[in-house]
Amino acid sequence: MESTRTLKDKIFLVLKGLGMGAANKVPGVSGGVVAFVAGFYEEFIYSLKKINGKAFKLLINGRYKSFYNYINGRFISLLFFGMIVSYFSVSKVLDYLIEHYELYVWSVFFGMIIGSIYYINKDFKDWNYRTYTSLAIGILLGAGISFLSPAKENDNLWFVFFCGMISVSGMTLPGFSGSFILILLGNYVLLLVDSVNALYDTFSDIISGNFNFIHNQQRIRMLKVLAVFTIGSVAGLVTFSNILSFILKRYKSITLSAIIGFIVGSLGVVWPWKHTIYKLADNGQPILDSTGKKIIANYQRYIPDLHTETYYAIAFIFFGIAIVLGLEYYGQKTRKINE
Repeated sequence: MESTRTLKDKIFLVLKGLGMGAANKVPGVSGGVVAFVAGFYEEFIYSLKKINGKAFKLLINGRYKSFYNYINGRFISLLFFGMIVSYFSVSKVLDYLIEHYELYVWSVFFGMIIGSIYYINKDFKDWNYRTYTSLAIGILLGAGISFLSPAKENDNLWFVFFCGMISVSGMTLPGFSGSFILILLGNYVLLLVDSVNALYDTFSDIISGNFNFIHNQQRIRMLKVLAVFTIGSVAGLVTFSNILSFILKRYKSITLSAIIGFIVGSLGVVWPWKHTIYKLADNGQPILDSTGKKIIANYQRYIPDLHTETYYAIAFIFFGIAIVLGLEYYGQKTRKINE
């Protein structure tokens, strides 16, 4: 696979990582959808599956090059490099856009998911009672999740580890939003805002030669939380990828129909026309996180009136669909060149 990738392909792989990272950060959007539509989902799953006992044996024995080649290292490293860069750059821009242009951002994502459903469904021909049942279950689960009420924040390290395993599912299971699951588990702000800010502040302190943070118990606690969350995420990636690769090999049609169902169900989460419901204190005032932002509790959806803003939103929905069709075109072109 690596020998057929040009420099352009590698740059696009980093860009796809940027897209996955940004999608994973937004509640209701799944990074796995980006992987699916961009045409590298199965390679992503099977590459993660290679992180197994044999890989660790190669690593422990000092056979680093063999380890790197065995796990499809260049593919994984370029993709994750894009995700990491996205987390500290593109996703920050996305946060700003959601805060100031919420309707239009959700409209783009809504369009992208519609485009994704078209993309996955157009080549899927194996419809029968089992795949229709799987589709229905996927839709019900995807839609049902969007109406659950969020739990309270919990920084117990075992629960944080569990959150890491569950939240990373958005990367491996298209339509299943890891960040929205974190909202439901009550730990979105703790794990994707507070702990990341603690890491950023720690790096800033180290660069400036200030090591007083080692006496800051709250900072150390946040760093422990982030470390455990990261370990849980890695464990989840490896676990889910092995399960999914097994299922994809033996029950590919049922799995794909369930994925289509998940994505259809997720449309309820990213419905553009909604009011954001924030967590409130006993005095009725919004609770703020460490950055001063209001904490999202859930969303209240509504049917829009027809006016100028609605027409703009509809235009952005079509723009989102166009993005997916563009990715599809590039993916097909790349596959033809590689063949």
